[in-house]
Amino acid sequence: MSKLTVPSFRARKKRLGGEPLVVLTAYDAATTAVGEAGGVDALLVGDSLGMVVLGYESTLPVTLEDVLHHARAVGRTRKRALLIADMPWLSYHLSAEDAVRNAARFVREAGADAVKVEGGRNRLPVLHALRDAEIPVMGHLGLTPQSVLRFGGYRVQGKGEAAARELLEDARALEEAGAFSLVLEGIPSALAAAVTEQVGIPTIGIGAGPECDGQVLVLHDVLGLYGDFKPKFAKRYGEIGTAVVDALRAYDSDVREGRFPDDEHSFTMKDSELAALRQNAARPKAV
Repeated sequence: MSKLTVPSFRARKKRLGGEPLVVLTAYDAATTAVGEAGGVDALLVGDSLGMVVLGYESTLPVTLEDVLHHARAVGRTRKRALLIADMPWLSYHLSAEDAVRNAARFVREAGADAVKVEGGRNRLPVLHALRDAEIPVMGHLGLTPQSVLRFGGYRVQGKGEAAARELLEDARALEEAGAFSLVLEGIPSALAAAVTEQVGIPTIGIGAGPECDGQVLVLHDVLGLYGDFKPKFAKRYGEIGTAVVDALRAYDSDVREGRFPDDEHSFTMKDSELAALRQNAARPKAV
């Protein structure tokens, strides 16, 4: 299968006959390999790595170097999927020049095809600068995690007519500024459907209902790697966390009870070599 490109991704608008898009987060060589083997269209090196890999409580502590480190690992190993890198907090907020400089590092150092930027019309100068620098941009509207302090928590956005109208206007503005796709996160399904209908670029939903042009989920949510934690919008397609714990408990037990390693998992040497070694070890040392 040929590598997906930004233009081919952009063309996958459902109302234009496109097949739904499947996007998954990836953070290293292993998650890249399983993501591509699973058939996903795009891999997003999300700043969600702050919570699922680095142990932070939000995405805010994640730095440019953090995301670059993981994006390089994904970029070295991906073969077919579109590679999108998240621009972390403060990597594009201070100036358009900073945004271009930082986004270019994802392209040069990680082989990213595009970057993702959170925010609406307040990000238009950034989108214009990135467009002029020939760096494709995926927008992100709704529950934008980098705005968690302003929102007062992870709350559904776009409720009420005024908020919904503002989000729709943001979506149109981002498309006009050159965004090739939009992530819609944590908004009512009806609003996501309206945005999807009124913009000509694909919408990728996460907690935004079934009418988007595609969906994105965090790998750890899909695989059930977080025990009892399960966001409302995430569907678990496996209980890998339980399987991993069971495997590690079995390993622990085998080591403590002397069942591992056994002959099958050990190396041998010739009897003659062992006998010579023992004979040499038994000789008295010269004084």
